[in-house]
Amino acid sequence: MKATATLKILSVLLLICTILILNSTGQVRSDEPPKPQNLKVLPKDISHDELIKTMRNFSTALGVKCIECHVGTPTADGKMDFDFASDTKPEKTTAREMMRMVTAINSKYIGKMKDDKLERITCVTCHRGSTKPMVNVDSLPGHSQH
Repeated sequence: MKATATLKILSVLLLICTILILNSTGQVRSDEPPKPQNLKVLPKDISHDELIKTMRNFSTALGVKCIECHVGTPTADGKMDFDFASDTKPEKTTAREMMRMVTAINSKYIGKMKDDKLERITCVTCHRGSTKPMVNVDSLPGHSQH
């Protein structure tokens, strides 16, 4: 009788230890979003929420959807299955170069100026909702040549 009780207690302890070990090994829970892969400009430790916010800002600034830079395959239910890590699309490489340029301008030039009125530049500074940056007066909305 005593051996059965001891066996039950040992089984419960073993179960508890197994659960603790699995939780402490850093295994990703099924309800957690997958960790981003192939980040070359954005911080490797960026949170899922911050990454989504950043991507939405890019989308708005350029007036595009995810498919502009990311490889997507239509699914049977009419949605898209994205391979966000893929570097297949040249637009993704261009986006990375533009991100490096914006960072350089902000740190090397704007960051060194002593004018509190200057804002850091972002994608929308030049793109203004278009994939093609507006680089001259003629590209401004409502401007016509005389």
